[in-house]
Amino acid sequence: MYRLVFILLFNMLFTMAYAQVNIWEGSTVHKRVELTPYITEPQQTSGNLTIIVCPGGSYFWHDIETEGHEVGRWLQNNGINAFVLNYRTAYVPAFITHYRLISRGNRYPDPQDDLCQAIRYVKTNAEKYHVDSSKIGIMGFSAGGHLAMSAAELFDGKDLPAFVVAIYPVVTMIEPCVHKRSRRGLLGDSRVGNKELRDLLSLERHVPSACPPVFLVNCIDDPIVDYRNSVLLDSALTANNIEHRYVQFDTGGHGFGVSDHKGTVESRQWKSIFLEWIERIKKLI
Repeated sequence: MYRLVFILLFNMLFTMAYAQVNIWEGSTVHKRVELTPYITEPQQTSGNLTIIVCPGGSYFWHDIETEGHEVGRWLQNNGINAFVLNYRTAYVPAFITHYRLISRGNRYPDPQDDLCQAIRYVKTNAEKYHVDSSKIGIMGFSAGGHLAMSAAELFDGKDLPAFVVAIYPVVTMIEPCVHKRSRRGLLGDSRVGNKELRDLLSLERHVPSACPPVFLVNCIDDPIVDYRNSVLLDSALTANNIEHRYVQFDTGGHGFGVSDHKGTVESRQWKSIFLEWIERIKKLI
């Protein structure tokens, strides 16, 4: 009992040693975008893997606890360094008022710019955090899954992630299975009908030949994001011969993150399946 308490307290103190940071501090972007580190003990890191976590929320807000900090702690407890990204979203006022019809607000490419900057920040500070700059992946949930996968398609060179983990992700921006709230959140009210942007951000249409390995999970009974989003992405990855694993569950719904009680017993299996997958992938990257 005392040993368990000691381990928990030690882990809490170790995590607290790395403060939350503003990734844009000192830059020409006058925004505060927070990145929260969850760093393992160096000798316990699983192949020195690092994952930047992107919570969901339809590009309007964040499920910052269930799909953010809980995920960071879970990864840390499994020997994987994590950084939870509170990327820019449209926020609730934009959802309620549609003010972005006349004012820009937050919209594409702001979330993508934040993720790109987060990757650069972690790589620049790799020595500080004891991470391997060549083994940084992205994990995203729902709209955050769209953001994570967009990094594999829109970023290049040193900004390209080593792997992507997309959990019940938004994928497409076109009918018939588009998640309209995420589309509006990302594109903005004045551009929601822009065909060029809809095409660019429909990820099933632009899988590159250099796409990193992808781990993909969703549930057929998802009531929020049509399960066919993941089917479209799986088909595109397969057609382009991209290393990936697609796990489709019958039950589990949406928004369960790494919770031990949300979703279903079936859907919660994704965590152990992912840990097995990443053990194999870390040998390839």
